[in-house]
Amino acid sequence: MLEDLLQKLGLNAKESRFYLAVLGRGRCSIADAARRAGVSRTSGYDILRRLEQSALVTTVEIGPSGKPGDRGRVDIVANDPMHLVRNVDQQRRVLDELVPQLRAMYASTALRPRVKYFEGSVGIRQALFDTLEWPGPLSGIFSMGDLLTVPGTDSLSEYIDERIRRGIALRVIRSADHDTPGQWRSAREDLRLARHSPSSYSFTMTTIIGASAVAVMSSKQENFAMTIESAEYAEQQQNLFEALWEVSSPLE
Repeated sequence: MLEDLLQKLGLNAKESRFYLAVLGRGRCSIADAARRAGVSRTSGYDILRRLEQSALVTTVEIGPSGKPGDRGRVDIVANDPMHLVRNVDQQRRVLDELVPQLRAMYASTALRPRVKYFEGSVGIRQALFDTLEWPGPLSGIFSMGDLLTVPGTDSLSEYIDERIRRGIALRVIRSADHDTPGQWRSAREDLRLARHSPSSYSFTMTTIIGASAVAVMSSKQENFAMTIESAEYAEQQQNLFEALWEVSSPLE
């Protein structure tokens, strides 16, 4: 269990076992830690260097005792595991600075729209949750009855909860004939403004519009989704959304 959690923080399997071996002893030799971790002594030296760089362990040189043949040794001492938190905090600061620059490069090299195609309920769920990575607010035309079928009620509830947790506001137009009466109305605490489209409009597909991307999710009948990363296309879809929003009825 501990080994699995350490691997989620970026340590590989050998590093996790080696670190836990040292931590369990508090202080031990390289040979002892390598043996307990199930790695060779040669690998142990490489792992030790990486763990030292992460400040998870420290080495202490023990001088010769004066006995014949004793040349001294190097012991490994486990550091406070709070260094794991400090390492993650440092990585977060670097990511906060790095990711916006990388995304700017990513956007500037887009000579043509990027289109991703997803199949099946798993693909529809992925396309849906990918929209949470877009900068808010979002606009959407939802077919709630179809979303409750694919990707399903649990996935949709999880999406709504995560959208609220991330503080992403949503304006949504829903097709009345594919809706669930009495649910998901406009609510400030849910960061949601909702309207019903005119009865002459019926939607079996869901569209979510971001600043520079659009996601489309079909009903179970065609069972696919796709995202289109294009600022021009997103702007056009947003304009069409605004026109439909004006003639739709508020759901208070």
